[in-house]
Amino acid sequence: MKENAFIQLGSNLGNRSRNLSVARAYIKEYFNEILEASAIYESEAWGVEDQRTYLNQVVQIRSSFSAEKTLELLLEIENRMGRERQEKWGSRNIDLDLLFFGDQTMSSSFLTIPHPRIQDRLFVLKPMMEIAPQLKHPVFSLTIEQLFQDCTDKLKVWNWETKPLES
Repeated sequence: MKENAFIQLGSNLGNRSRNLSVARAYIKEYFNEILEASAIYESEAWGVEDQRTYLNQVVQIRSSFSAEKTLELLLEIENRMGRERQEKWGSRNIDLDLLFFGDQTMSSSFLTIPHPRIQDRLFVLKPMMEIAPQLKHPVFSLTIEQLFQDCTDKLKVWNWETKPLES
């Protein structure tokens, strides 16, 4: 059975927009299509603040795999793109986070669904608002729109696509 899944794409190293484009191409290769894609947003770095701003985007797919296998494939895409994990919340050329997987909830050492910090991050909620404002968080029983309105994150997030292209 196929499940709707939402994936956060982020990049702040190298040609950020190209990194997101390459990641979307791999996602299409692995999962056949992208059902929805938000605009690309630029945001201040979250967690470790003394780094370049991020480009972020959320895409919706239909996965015929389990949540664990879906995450394994996303990690494989990161590896194919040369992702190096050096510092928690540090700079990266690509970051792919599995946000939601249907209405499933789970927590293991490998995967927590839904992603445990969705409600705390405007750079996730703003693009989610664009493609799924009425999606209900299966733990909080609140819509993305309600989580967005309640979010206390003060970091700036703006639509990058209205600006000229840059690396």
